[in-house]
Amino acid sequence: VQLVESGGGSVQAGGSLRLSCTGSGDTIGRYCMGWFRQIPDKEREGVVAHASDGSTCYADSVKGRFTISQGNTKNTVYLQMNSLKPEDTAMYYCAADLWGPDWCHQYGMGTGYRYWGQGTQVTVS
Repeated sequence: VQLVESGGGSVQAGGSLRLSCTGSGDTIGRYCMGWFRQIPDKEREGVVAHASDGSTCYADSVKGRFTISQGNTKNTVYLQMNSLKPEDTAMYYCAADLWGPDWCHQYGMGTGYRYWGQGTQVTVS
């Protein structure tokens, strides 16, 4: 599966952005999907994991502010980001793997996914 992120940009603190991750080559609705972010010289960190059964796992730093959802076609996953803070500034990546819900919950916040997008930059000032 090929993944393409979009929707990044620059926003003031307190603002919102919605990122999209669109898959091709397969139906990503049956995949474990993850959103990650990375700043230079830091490790990539998990933001949220979304299992094929719809269950989710969020990083503490984004709980209550970020929401992952799936599009009606099940080939797009969205990350709605509200109440953005300067520390949310990063390159955001989506990832996918054919893990069932149990594995997605256990490994979905780690970087072991097989498929990755190219990233989209989010800057909060």
